[in-house]
Parts: sequence; C-alpha cells; structure tokens
Amino acid sequence: MLKHKDHFHGSDLEKIEEIYGIKKEDITSFSANVNPLGISPLLRETLASHVDAITTYPDRDYAKLRKSICAYTGAQFENIIVGNGSTELISLFIQTTHPEKALILGPTYSEYEREIALEGGHTLYYPLKEENNFQMDVNDLCSQMKDGLDLLVLCNPNNPTASAISRKDMRKILDAALQYGIAVMVDETYAEFAPDDLKVSSIPLTNNYNNLIVLRGISKFFAAPGLRLGYAVTGNPDLLKYINTKKNPWTINSLAEIAGCIMFSDKDYIEKTRTLITTERERLLSLLSAWDTVKVYPSCTNFILLKILKEDVTSDMLFDCCIRKGLMIRDCSTFPFLDSSYVRFCVMSPEKNDELIGAFKELL
Repeated sequence: MLKHKDHFHGSDLEKIEEIYGIKKEDITSFSANVNPLGISPLLRETLASHVDAITTYPDRDYAKLRKSICAYTGAQFENIIVGNGSTELISLFIQTTHPEKALILGPTYSEYEREIALEGGHTLYYPLKEENNFQMDVNDLCSQMKDGLDLLVLCNPNNPTASAISRKDMRKILDAALQYGIAVMVDETYAEFAPDDLKVSSIPLTNNYNNLIVLRGISKFFAAPGLRLGYAVTGNPDLLKYINTKKNPWTINSLAEIAGCIMFSDKDYIEKTRTLITTERERLLSLLSAWDTVKVYPSCTNFILLKILKEDVTSDMLFDCCIRKGLMIRDCSTFPFLDSSYVRFCVMSPEKNDELIGAFKELL
C-alpha cells in the first residue's frame, strides 16, 4: 500500500480558516471541483415547497428517483441502485466483491485503495505516464490483465490528470477483463463535464457487460455535496441483489430523493453548465499553454492539471501564494506518482479564473 501524505481537501475550509486566518466564506475553492454555477435554480425554487416530505419515510425502493436517473442517463431502470453518495456505493461494492488483488490507475483518488485495504485486499497501481500526457495506453493496460487480479478500478475522467478513456477503448478493457474474470469499477464523478461527442460514459456498456459497475454522484456536476446522493449502474443482477442485501434501508433522506428528481430534469442548468465549463476550460488551456514556466495537460472535464517548470517554485509555494488571496488550489504532491511540481485547479467563473491567473503570474 502506498503511503499517502496529508493534504488539504477541497472541503477542509475550516482547517484553512484556522491556519491562515481567512474566513471560509472568503475562500474560493478551486480544489473541490464543484460546479461554479451552484445548485440548480429549479431546485432552489421548488425544494422548499416539498419540505413536508420529511414527515414520512422515503420509498424504500426509490422508484421515482431511479426513473429520473433512468431518463437522465439512459440506463435501464432495473440496473440502477442509489446510495448515500458515491462513496457509500464504492464501499458497498468492495465489501460485496472482497477483491484480494486490485489494479488501480495512478495517480488517482485515494479512497479506492483505502476501501480495498479495509476489506483485506492488496492494491497494485498502473501508472499513467507524464510523457504521454497521462493518457492511457489501452493496449498496454490490457496486457497487464492476468490471473490473480479480481478488480480493476478506473476513474473516468481521471482525478487529478483530467485524462479520459473513450467508450470504444473501454470495450477493449472490458473484453480483456472478462477473459480473466476481473470485475471493473468505473467512477464517473466527472463524466458529465465532458463534451457529449467524446462518448466518455460507460453507462451504455452496462447492457452488454456483466463485469461492469459505473458510479456517479451529484456532488460535483450538480454542486450538491451536502445532499449525499449517489447512484450506480450495473447489468449484473446478482451483484445488484448482493449490494441491496448489504445496504441499509433509507440511506437517502426524503429531501435528497426529491432533489434528485428535480435536478436531473433541469435541462437549462445542465446545458449552461456544459457551456461555461467548456468555454472557460479551453480559454484557460490556451492561455496557460503559451507560458514557458508551466505545462498544462489536455482536459475534458472541469479541472486542469498543471506542472510547474520554474525551478525555484514548488506546489506548496504556489498553494500558499494563492490561498493568501482567498484562492484554494490543490497541491498534488500528495498523489501517488506526482511530486511537488504539480497542482490541480478547477474551472470557475471567468472573473474568478482571471483572479487565479493573476495569482499564478506572481510566482510563475
């Protein structure tokens, strides 16, 4: 198991407030990767009128919510399971499958390795290479599939590299995994920020592959981490049955259930989000690509990985410079296979993005 260093998470605003003496209300978090538009206006307008829902238990099967997810994603109704954030579903899936040996992309989100270790499993990392802009060599990954592996974990698009696997390439991976009886868990937390024409989502593949489970949540795209609503899609009926057996009833409260139904139908908000993120992401990539003091990597989601090329500047120094201006970026030296020359920041409003660029200019 790799050793993970301490770091400031995007939600650690109280810790920042204590250390730097900056009120958390005055901090703009470029680290949390949350939609800068905030919650859906439709949700803001209508949720209050449903407050009486808390006087009754939610539907144990969450049928209406699952139908909303079905309409939003195109997944089959019977293949959808909901949970208290995608974190609960990751935990339930790993508890159900008990992988003894798992292969995970690196660098990536540390929670996968933690959950596998809690179940007594062992984790191997498949490192994405900087010289390939952290883009996966699919054929090489497939050649690493072998007997003894139980689970392959893919974050797609990957955090923090912002690289993605196309649906076409995912088919190759799933076919290779099937040969060795390897389950594949795909975390699509950031897939909704990707342009539709990239065909990043693996949800359509759940109709054809029973070794696949796809996980999503509402924390990032719908800017609602506090509601704790996640969902998973799999075409494996036995897996669904096992997870439902382990899962506690009513892990989603009545208001979160209603909120999901509302936000998944807010087409105007969804379109505005995609337009803002695409426009600003391309502007920032173009702007920073012209600097000789940094390297930015291709991104198809709502954050960008940046490598500092200036010898006397580290990720910790850049973090400190930005946070003192109330701008919180992610020091990526804590990720496996990255060092103190990497930071990650998410796409915010044009005005806030310009503030961040101004802070970067002071050191870079």
